[in-house]
Amino acid sequence: MIMGEVRRYLRDNANSIRVSRSLRDTAYKAIYAREGLTRKNAKEPTLMEIADEIGVSKEEITYALDAIQTPVSLYEPVYTDGGDPLYVMDQISDKKNVEENWIEDISLSEAMQRLPERERHIIDMRFFEGKTQTEVAEEIHISQAQVSRLEKSALKAMRNYLS
Repeated sequence: MIMGEVRRYLRDNANSIRVSRSLRDTAYKAIYAREGLTRKNAKEPTLMEIADEIGVSKEEITYALDAIQTPVSLYEPVYTDGGDPLYVMDQISDKKNVEENWIEDISLSEAMQRLPERERHIIDMRFFEGKTQTEVAEEIHISQAQVSRLEKSALKAMRNYLS
């Protein structure tokens, strides 16, 4: 029993990221079940078969197995061909701050600056504040049809500027 507790302590505290005991237990049950099913059926079991074997959902198993993975440094070399190594960080893309998005944002901002104040305000309320044409009309005291016409005109002007 003491040896089991020592092993559990070393297993639980060897990782720099704290993962709950129940999550780790689920992961280890899934690993043991996978090994047992592989031996029994002479083929790799599906995630659903493992889930049925230990009585938890396949999502829980996936989450638990991900949680016990050893973290990898962003500066971990992935590939070296004698020259500059390729790091994990080089393989990660930043979809939020892509250079093209910055260029589009600047162009859009410039196109909006060329609009008359009233049309710029309408475009801002419609597309950046998410208001309906009716809400915009009430706020600036004109009809919804006028908002529609001004919006259409502003979008056309912006489109012409951007092309």
